[in-house]
This record gives sequence, structure tokens and C-alpha cells, in this order.
Amino acid sequence: MITEKFTFAQREEGFDNHIEQSIRGYNHLIDDVINLSQYFVENATNVYDIGCSTGKMITRMMEQNKKFASHVRYVGIEMEEGFFEQLREIERNNTNLSIEYKDVRDVNFYNSSLVTSIFTLQFISENDRQKIINSIYKSLNPGGGFIFAEKTRANCSKIHEMRTFTYYDYKRQNFEYDDIMNKEKILRSMMKPNTRQELTDMCYKAGFKEIDTFWQNHAFTGFIAIK
Repeated sequence: MITEKFTFAQREEGFDNHIEQSIRGYNHLIDDVINLSQYFVENATNVYDIGCSTGKMITRMMEQNKKFASHVRYVGIEMEEGFFEQLREIERNNTNLSIEYKDVRDVNFYNSSLVTSIFTLQFISENDRQKIINSIYKSLNPGGGFIFAEKTRANCSKIHEMRTFTYYDYKRQNFEYDDIMNKEKILRSMMKPNTRQELTDMCYKAGFKEIDTFWQNHAFTGFIAIK
């Protein structure tokens, strides 16, 4: 059940199951992020995952890249207390992983070869998104990457409506109608999506020269930006 103080950590089915059932192709998105990370992760650098939730993706990233880059510091960033217990257990079992239990706006990014953010910026104040992307860009070493995914608004209202209701039809396969609508109502004040162009423009403004999409399903889009 969804409460009025909704957090993804509260889902009865568990966060990972919930997100997989909510976004078609989510597992493929994560697989792509893991594979793309190989192009960026380097020894003696930091890799950050903003909004690391259960730590599933960042631990997979460590496993994937340790074969050729074993001296890397992985940093998960998470402020939702519902994930803390699970993250602390992962942190205890991985010496090259640390979790910063704080708001991303308070994080000091530095010496980064890769920064990832999966459906996180959309929950941050619109006034702060450019500042965060600027901070990420400044922290990246030359050739470093920023891989992120966001729910996006269509420029055309008709297309936006078509995408929205096609997405609702998909979600009805896994969730009750009232559950879907209650969640949408609560998220109105929490989630403010950008258009693809707005997100691209923010990356260019920060200094990125190479920006493109690598994944999309319904309104959800994956981006890759290279310094």
C-alpha cells in the first residue's frame, strides 16, 4: 500500500521488484549501464552512484570492472532511511565501497571517472539540477562519463498524453488501478520531469561536449554524457 509519505523503500514487494514491474525494460537499462561503465572506470579514481537505493547496481558495477580496474573507490549516495540497513550490510562486505548517507546537493564529487544517476534528478528541486550537473562535470577527469536516466516530458502535448496512457496500460499488468493513481497523485509534488532537450541543454551548459541517448522505453530515457 502507498502511504501519504510515499517512498520507494516502503513498497511491500521491495524496491527492486517494484521498479522492475513499473518500468518496462528496466533490467535492460541497468545491464546497459553496467556494460557502458567499462568504457569509463579507471584505477585510482572514484565512481559515484547517485540515489543508489538498495546498492544492487553499484555492487554489480564493482564486480564487472574489478577484472581490469581493481583499485577504484565506489561511492553510493542515498538519503532515504529505508535503504540504510541494507546499504550498511553491503558496505561492511565491500572494502572499496562507501555510502554517503546524505542529500546529493551536499556531496563533494572529486576525481571521478564515472557518475551514474538512475531516475534521481527528477526528484530534486529544478533550481538545483543545473548546479548538480555542473558539480558532476567539474569532478570528472578528461574522458569521464555521466550516465543517467530520467522520466521525460514530451514537447508535444498530444504525444505526451499518448505516452502517458500507454504507460498506464502497461502498469495495469502488475498493479491495481487505485495503486497507480494514488502513487501518481502523491508524486505530483515530488517529481518534476524535464524534456529531453532541457536535460541535454543542462549538460551542454555544464561543459559536456558529447551527449546522446542510449535507451528509451515509454517516457523513460537513458543519457550518456562525456567530458
